[in-house]
Formats: sequence, C-alpha cells, structure tokens
Amino acid sequence: MGKGKNPRLILASQSPRRLELLATIGITPDAVRAADIDETPKPDETPRLLAKRLGIEKARAAAKGGEDALFLAADTVVGVGRRILGKPTDADDARFMLRLMSGRAHRVYTGIALHQPDGTLTHRTVEARIKFKRLTSAEIEGYINSGEWEGKAGAYGIQGLAGVFVLSLSGSYSAVVGLPLYETAALLEGAGYRAFPSS
Repeated sequence: MGKGKNPRLILASQSPRRLELLATIGITPDAVRAADIDETPKPDETPRLLAKRLGIEKARAAAKGGEDALFLAADTVVGVGRRILGKPTDADDARFMLRLMSGRAHRVYTGIALHQPDGTLTHRTVEARIKFKRLTSAEIEGYINSGEWEGKAGAYGIQGLAGVFVLSLSGSYSAVVGLPLYETAALLEGAGYRAFPSS
C-alpha cells in the first residue's frame, strides 16, 4: 500500500479500552461496530479455546454485511485452571472470582481476529500469566465498592485499582487490558494496513 492508502478499518468491539490501546500505536478505526454473538462457553471448552473462538466469531459476525473493510475483533477470557471466569453477573459473582484468584496464579487469554474483504480471516491467541497477592476481605470489598469490576472478564481491570493486586505478570500487558498490540499490528500489517505512519 502506498502512503495514505490504508484500507478502511472497523473495530468490532464496544470496549473503550481496545479503542484506547489502538490509539497508542497510532490507529484510529474508521468505525466502531460491536458484534452481537452468543458468548456462552461450549461444554468442556477451555478458556484459551473460548477466547480464540469468540474473537473469530465476532470478526465474522461484524463482516456479514459484505462491506469493503477490515474487521478487527477481540475477546478476553480469564481462566483459573480449566475454569472460565467471564464477566461477573453481579457483585457476589465478582467477590467469588476475586477470592478464587487471591494468592494464586491465573491466566488471561485474548483472541484477536481480522476479517479481510476477500473473506480471508487471520487470528492469534495471546496468553499472559498473572499472580495475585493474597487479598484481604477489606481489599475485596473496597474493590467491589469501586465498581471497576463491572463488565470485565475475571472481575478486574489490571489498568485500574486492581493493579495493586498483581505480584507478577508474564506475557503481554496489553493483552491483559484487552488487545495485544504486537500481534494486532502484525495482523493489520499482513493485510496491508500500516500501524505506524510513514515519514
């Protein structure tokens, strides 16, 4: 692609965090259009496979209109062993998740997928391992009261107050936030979209 010839890009996600992450590498999508799919895990589906499948299904669902554009989708899943921790349904569910992760390691999987106008679909699944400190009841209640757990896989956002819970992180920080930037840029560049403007 020559200068200024990037294809049209649509972010198939309503997550403001993913939009902010794209902005950090100089990317502003032409449109944001959330893909509405059933995110219920399949029987015996692992957290990693769920993240991969949902990313792919969201990209395909968003591209169904046949628009001449790249559709970028992602989904983040938190796993403790084979147990999937999705978005908590209420404060009690969030408390359960935080107690489960307290003092132990868990994994965060983010599946990203890019659907191209010719029907080509490329994808990556990125894994990070995080260990939480042992959380006190006061810390859990304080976090619940903050409301930051709402709408977040695993009931926390590492970029907010829960950052103080993290003893260690191995892997992509941006993937834990919701979009692995290295892999995203690689997929886009493979489809002819430059993540960085040329001089």
